[in-house]
Amino acid sequence: MNKLYESMYDLIVETSTKLPKDVRRAIAKAKLGESAGTRAAMSLATITNNISMADENVSPICQDTGLPTFKIKTPVGVNQLEIKKVIKDAIVQATKDGKLRPNSVDSLTGANSGDNLGDGVPVIKFEQWEKDYIDARLILKGGGCENKNIQYSLPCELEGLGRAGRDLDGIRKCVMHSVYQAQGQGCSAGVIGVGIGGDRTSGYELAKEQLFRSLDDENTVPDLKELEEYVMENANKLGIGTMGFGGETTLLGCKVGVAHRIPASFFVSVAYNCWAYRRLGVKISPETGEINEWLYQEGEMIDFSKELAEQEEVAATSEATEIVLEAPITEEKIRSLKVGDVVRINGRMYTGRDAIHKHLSDNDAPVDLDGQIIYHCGPVMLKDDAGNWHVKAAGPTTSIREEPYQGDIMKKFGIRAVMGKGGMGAKTLKALEEHGGVYLNAIGGAAQYYADCIKGVDGVDLMEFGIPEAMWHLNVEGFTAVVTMDSHGNSLHADVEKSSLEKLAQFKDRVFN
Repeated sequence: MNKLYESMYDLIVETSTKLPKDVRRAIAKAKLGESAGTRAAMSLATITNNISMADENVSPICQDTGLPTFKIKTPVGVNQLEIKKVIKDAIVQATKDGKLRPNSVDSLTGANSGDNLGDGVPVIKFEQWEKDYIDARLILKGGGCENKNIQYSLPCELEGLGRAGRDLDGIRKCVMHSVYQAQGQGCSAGVIGVGIGGDRTSGYELAKEQLFRSLDDENTVPDLKELEEYVMENANKLGIGTMGFGGETTLLGCKVGVAHRIPASFFVSVAYNCWAYRRLGVKISPETGEINEWLYQEGEMIDFSKELAEQEEVAATSEATEIVLEAPITEEKIRSLKVGDVVRINGRMYTGRDAIHKHLSDNDAPVDLDGQIIYHCGPVMLKDDAGNWHVKAAGPTTSIREEPYQGDIMKKFGIRAVMGKGGMGAKTLKALEEHGGVYLNAIGGAAQYYADCIKGVDGVDLMEFGIPEAMWHLNVEGFTAVVTMDSHGNSLHADVEKSSLEKLAQFKDRVFN
């Protein structure tokens, strides 16, 4: 049992901190395909930088370590209850060690368990087989990309593509639409798993199961192989690009599975995964509990650390103009910014996610927010023996969830800038114009890159909401982001969505019989 515990703990830590080989190769290929100096190229440079830092620090690639989902195959006679207990113990320890963020929240009370355990958490799916070893696989899928999952019931009408019928062509339209609707909110460039058939529940399970496949494999079903290749070729013509900034790569992988269905129902389910595609697996001896083999180890291992050294050398001699922001920021300074500007933040900023925004809409702020910056972020935090907090991972969360609150809160408290990923909607854009504010897009998933920019934690408020949802007072230096919504009514996100919809319409015509 001790060896099995160690094996499961190692699987959790490796999955959270080390990106698989196939995903690294896909990201390296995407980076080569982008034009130098573009927002997409800058984003991919930050992403590869982050991957290298996670390797070196053995810290989470992305602060949102999601809802751990285990897929376990066991030989006949293996006690699955013991495995489940060991997994839960390993989850608790990994959370204490800062390898996982405490993400288990009571749906009725909003209380965070603090240890990643709870009703239905973690997800552990067992299957018995006749092989003589335990096959244990884990995927950590964050909330930003989880929220971009989508399910279609055929026939249906799709924006830009028209009617999707109960055939391969209708399925094709659904898959293309799923990529379009994600935009940059799921941390593109992403990977999609597609499940055709089943019921609403098993269809989503089939879609997520495809994410356990290697990006390099070939579908054994000819029609599905053709569909995967079609999507990979044409989804990258939509121009959504990395982080939704525009660019050449929107999708890193597409994997499709099929199941039987009942006559009345025809579901196409899509599980969207971000670029921080964290899934690994091991073969474990049922006798000793030891790892005999790591899975997903085929092919070349891309080491981004050499590239990181070159990037740092270039940055040290670069004369590129970046605008420095330091709170409190004046309205005049904010109105001088425009979409596309790169900013570097120094000094103080405050985190604020869903619970904070709901709280601020009904209550006074615990600090003076006039002229300040709110960062949509739920960091991974560890407290040392002296009682001081340290940031272990701190990338942005998806901002659109705060759309109902954001504009009103900015006006109420005088906030001048909000920062997250994926952009916000028309209500916030109008408020930015009226009040004098900007939206800053940080690079989703780059949790180590941004944690390195945080030089100290000066305080925390509203800890009753749990570590991810508390308001952390951060002292930062050289924290880089891009202005994607300005105070003049301009939104890069709206522009990319409009242009990608126009491109999506080009794929309306039937191509499958």
